[in-house]
Amino acid sequence: MHTDPISDFLTRIRNASSAGKAECAAPHSKLKAAIAKILLDEGFVSEVKEGTDAKGHKTIVVALKYVDGEASINGIERVSKPGLRLYAKSNEIPRVLNGLGVCILTTPKGVMRDREARRQKLGGELICNVW
Repeated sequence: MHTDPISDFLTRIRNASSAGKAECAAPHSKLKAAIAKILLDEGFVSEVKEGTDAKGHKTIVVALKYVDGEASINGIERVSKPGLRLYAKSNEIPRVLNGLGVCILTTPKGVMRDREARRQKLGGELICNVW
């Protein structure tokens, strides 16, 4: 049993990327789908689609992106954990690699990237950093 499904999802992406896999699959949830959509919009993955596993459960399939044999995702890490939740105001949201990376956070208006949250002056829970 997984106590942190978001961390499990990020680890699946990290492991598949470092192993050179074309895609990875994880159990579906709305939060994971929102995170995957942001990764797609930012150009870290090439495709996100829904599927089913052998038991008929809904899954989210992420097609990883590679440029000249190198993975587009150099690093992906969980920031807020179940044992230590981290929240930030709009002016305290960290910049990942001075703006080269993306911080994904949940806000009262949904899951969004750091630039969008700063522009709308929204704070929230820091989910993960991707670079």
